[in-house]
Amino acid sequence: MDMTLSSANADASYGGVRRLALLAMAAAGGIAVANIYYNQPMLGLIETEFQHQPVTGLIPTATQLGYAIGLFLLLPLGDLVHRRPLIVGQFLLLAMTLVLAALAPTAWLLVAASFLVGATSTVAQQIVPFAASLAVPEKRGATIGTVMAGVLSGILFSRTLSGFVGQHAGWREMFWVGVPMALVAAVMMFLTLPHHRPASRMRYRTAMHSLVHMWKHQPSLRVATLVQAALFASFTAFWTILALYLQGPSFDLGADVAGLFGIVGAVGIFAAPLAGKVADRRGPGFVVWIGAVLAAVSWIVFGLWTSLAALVIGVIILDLGIQSALVANQHIIYAIDPEARSRLNTIFMTGMFLGGAVGSAGATATWGHGAWAAVSTLGVVFALVAIGIKAIAHYRAAAIGKMR
Repeated sequence: MDMTLSSANADASYGGVRRLALLAMAAAGGIAVANIYYNQPMLGLIETEFQHQPVTGLIPTATQLGYAIGLFLLLPLGDLVHRRPLIVGQFLLLAMTLVLAALAPTAWLLVAASFLVGATSTVAQQIVPFAASLAVPEKRGATIGTVMAGVLSGILFSRTLSGFVGQHAGWREMFWVGVPMALVAAVMMFLTLPHHRPASRMRYRTAMHSLVHMWKHQPSLRVATLVQAALFASFTAFWTILALYLQGPSFDLGADVAGLFGIVGAVGIFAAPLAGKVADRRGPGFVVWIGAVLAAVSWIVFGLWTSLAALVIGVIILDLGIQSALVANQHIIYAIDPEARSRLNTIFMTGMFLGGAVGSAGATATWGHGAWAAVSTLGVVFALVAIGIKAIAHYRAAAIGKMR
């Protein structure tokens, strides 16, 4: 069956992408990215099983680092090979790594398995630029926003699911649940993704070298990457420590409650399509500013108001800010070069998840020294760094414009 898009079926498409394929992409993206967040609400349970070995604190960082390295090494393939078999194959590899995590007999092996889970979960970011490539330019922001809504659903509801399963069945069972989900996503992608020729015929080695050239010669790419890296560091700092904070003496709550905050943060899901539409109309730069300011405000709420109500309000603001900025920054980078969207996404997402790894590691370290107050300070600093980078870039661009 030929699934190639054509003008004849434009009425069954959204912005150039078939509705069924778009929904399947959103769902599969959510299933894929969910795997890198399963461990966060369950971290306390994992620590208990492994007798509070310090190495268990590295599990979220290893997952984020694996995702960053997987992005760097695997995403360029999206420009070089047919995306459908690439995406399907990566989902199959993801299922295998989840089995390794579920069977890990020691904390160190779980750290290693978490790294591999992170690396293979990058299939989510093969899907997003694919959707952008299929969309017509005037609907690209909305299309990205729709797929990202699915990705964000995976990010947020993964914590709710893993918190519940971990609390009532065990953390290993959560990884077992992830295996058939990855296999279902592979089947969905095989059945619904259109055939699409590779955007470039260059070799993998040449594609990797081109990343350096893009970084040097695309200032908008550098700014978008650095801003989102700082914002994502702020985001992961919160989610890495939340379960530990809630199980402490101030609240004495379990992993299932930590997971429920994923539902609270689901407001960010609605922000993604809206942010995409606003970016189409008013420009993505405006949306990035709003998102960065909201992230800073959320940490002020966390730090000054110590209660469950503050956590609920703060996580809504944080997710709205981070996800809005993410969609807008992706809108910016995908407009740079249509034939290099996977490589542009490689740089952007690698930087973003390196920022996430820094946020996880920094939050773990500050938690040990200054508890929640120190983590809140770190979170607002990350958000202010993002605002500072955006401000410097804005004034530099204005100065260059005046000189011309």
